[in-house]
Amino acid sequence: MNRHDNSFTGEARLSYGDGDFLILKPGAYVLCAETGKRIPLDELRYWSAQLQEAYVDCEAAVTRWRTVQDKA
Repeated sequence: MNRHDNSFTGEARLSYGDGDFLILKPGAYVLCAETGKRIPLDELRYWSAQLQEAYVDCEAAVTRWRTVQDKA
């Protein structure tokens, strides 16, 4: 799947693992849990298997991690 494949539209639903993810519902993107920005699946690099969330970049992932740690 790549950004030029028009067969998938809308938000995907994924199951996040430690080093990969499983597509449960096909789609073109997922939403960043921290910023709400759309992340095309072929650009998805950051996620939390523990929280089952995706992040647009490293900064968003670290910010979210700190928020979760502060609540613990």
